[in-house]
Amino acid sequence: MSQVQEQLTAFRELVKKIKSYEEAVGLIYWDMRTGLPKKGVEGRSEVVGLLSTEMFKLSISEEMNAFLQFLSQPQHEAELNDTDRKIVMECQKEFDRSRKIPTEKYQAYVVLTSQAESVWEEAKDKSDYAMFQPYLEKIIAANLEFVELWGYKDNKYDTLLDMYEPGMTVAILDEVFAALRKKLVPLVAQIQASNDQPDTSFLHQMFAKDKQRSFSLLILRQMGYDFDAGRLDETVHPFATGLNLGDVRITTRYLEDDVVSALFGTIHEGGHALYEQNISADLSGTNLCTGTSMGIHESQSRFWENMIGRSRPFWKQYYAVLQQTFPGQFDDVPIEAFYKAINVVKQSLIRIEADELTYNLHIMIRYEIEKALFNETITAADLPRFWNEKYKEYLGVEPANDGEGVLQDVHWSSGAFGYFPSYALGNMYAAQMRNTLINRMPEFSANIEQGDLLPIKAWLVEQVYQYGKALTPAEIIMKVTGEELNPAYLVAYLEEKYKDIYRLV
Repeated sequence: MSQVQEQLTAFRELVKKIKSYEEAVGLIYWDMRTGLPKKGVEGRSEVVGLLSTEMFKLSISEEMNAFLQFLSQPQHEAELNDTDRKIVMECQKEFDRSRKIPTEKYQAYVVLTSQAESVWEEAKDKSDYAMFQPYLEKIIAANLEFVELWGYKDNKYDTLLDMYEPGMTVAILDEVFAALRKKLVPLVAQIQASNDQPDTSFLHQMFAKDKQRSFSLLILRQMGYDFDAGRLDETVHPFATGLNLGDVRITTRYLEDDVVSALFGTIHEGGHALYEQNISADLSGTNLCTGTSMGIHESQSRFWENMIGRSRPFWKQYYAVLQQTFPGQFDDVPIEAFYKAINVVKQSLIRIEADELTYNLHIMIRYEIEKALFNETITAADLPRFWNEKYKEYLGVEPANDGEGVLQDVHWSSGAFGYFPSYALGNMYAAQMRNTLINRMPEFSANIEQGDLLPIKAWLVEQVYQYGKALTPAEIIMKVTGEELNPAYLVAYLEEKYKDIYRLV
């Protein structure tokens, strides 16, 4: 074995060790969000802090530095394959970023965010922003300090965006979101003025949780979710977590007076899980064994939730099953009425329950808020007022309390600033991929109508999932569609769908 191969083997063992710590922390977080007793939060947060710090220390250790310096030398790098070069590159990026953060600051931050999520949950339940505000102020201050340490070029917020969508900037998002807003706002106005408004009352009867769960499990199996490598649990805010290729878990939230909230939440998280379950086994134990970006990740959750789950062909197959699951509750509701009801466009307050069209406006509001926070034109104390003003401006509604307003999302409690734009980017990626898929698979709609979803999953595995983080978002979208990200496909998809539903000219 050559010296390069010896060093590479030892390097990959170190990377695997870091991934093992990451898996342990991920499992603890899953437990904290699904079943941890309230009194256990403080102690468990300390455990998360200690384990995360050990992982952090390994990523910036002298051992890691020595491996990176050796393997990055041109004569040594030439002996590496493409995957190993990418592993080295990702470790180098993490090393360069993380070594700028003092270890004690990192540990304190992890403990803070672990505690903050539990406080957020209680504050949301009580609609008490004042309870959460001190934690949020510290989280924002820490991120501002980290951005200064990491450095930035044009905009502080760019540094945070890059962590979730490599290469994404405020300049790009401002342009893309402006183009979307220009097309979507008039379409929303047309829809609101339409006399053909769907009836949604039948969606809000009482629906037993156990029956909702059984229907959700059925759909997950139809999608190809592997229950031997995952599970479905209940939590306050739905999420997916990929611990390893054989353990990718999802959660959902059941509302007894809403038959589709949990279903679409489950399909959404199932889309994330399909991605994580189908990464190539060759990448297992490496830093490439995850989605390439949150934008591409969200493209899969939004594709499965909306472009499959809310489509007319989907319900031609599964509506009868839903009727059988809830006997007597939909007997007098034609399938077309149901289809229109689950795609109703309305001015809403809650992002995760928003329709497919106005959802993007919910994301733009959060983008504007985060951009303002990290350019320091507003503070945490301003958030309830600023949030309510933006909702009035963008969607014409105003929250009655902070639980349905500024406290509705879990993301800020974990410090996930820069994440929200990924949802809208995901919609754009998804529409662009869908356009390509339809052109390459003429039987696309027929497959959905027949409940044969596995060929669609197989195409996505081949085109996207298997590569994990081995390809960048830009490389993925170019490989799949033959062009760079183009918001025109999302606009075209939404116009076609909603002009049909609302009978607009």
